[in-house]
Amino acid sequence: MRVLVIEDEPDLRRALVQSLREEGYAVDQAGDGTEGLYKGATWDYDAIVLDLMLPGIDGWDVLERLRREKGTPVLILTARDALGDRVRGLDAGADDYLVKPFALGELLARLRALIRRSAGRPHPEIRIDEVVVDTATRTVSRAGVPITLTAREYALVELLAMHRGTLIPRSMIYDRLFGEEDDTMSNVVEVHVSHIRKKLGREFIATRRGQGYIIDA
Repeated sequence: MRVLVIEDEPDLRRALVQSLREEGYAVDQAGDGTEGLYKGATWDYDAIVLDLMLPGIDGWDVLERLRREKGTPVLILTARDALGDRVRGLDAGADDYLVKPFALGELLARLRALIRRSAGRPHPEIRIDEVVVDTATRTVSRAGVPITLTAREYALVELLAMHRGTLIPRSMIYDRLFGEEDDTMSNVVEVHVSHIRKKLGREFIATRRGQGYIIDA
């Protein structure tokens, strides 16, 4: 899953980006509203973390302009804690509102919930025959046995499971699993799929040659 962090405070932005990457997200970042709006409007993200007090274009305007073009889930992360600001943010189209200072665990949980709801999967567990993908704990089990996946392997399983029954093109997988700063080999998706099949069964992910991958419904 790919997330955009729009935050002007460098230390906080770096900490957020690092934490999200450690959780297996592909992360892009922007330090001002102008860059954030450009990236948010240009590329498809699973969620956007948006500060309100930004240089250039402020967060209110970024949100308003994004909502004219995109339905990407937006979590406002701000020091503005007044009730009026919270109401304004949610009414303007934000999907959630979290006040600084915040607990990282809560931010991650809110992001997971936003992404699940956006994909039409409000329940954290996705069951595919004997495989269970738990999006809350970001774990996978098969026949009740925990399966060890790398962060990127889990992200690919979650992406395909969230869209079970839908063919996911390779281009979309690259867009959602890799950020703009990631170095990728041309066959990196095939490598991850091969590793996942060894762990979850060869039939778990089906290939549509020349098109993409699918977990059949």
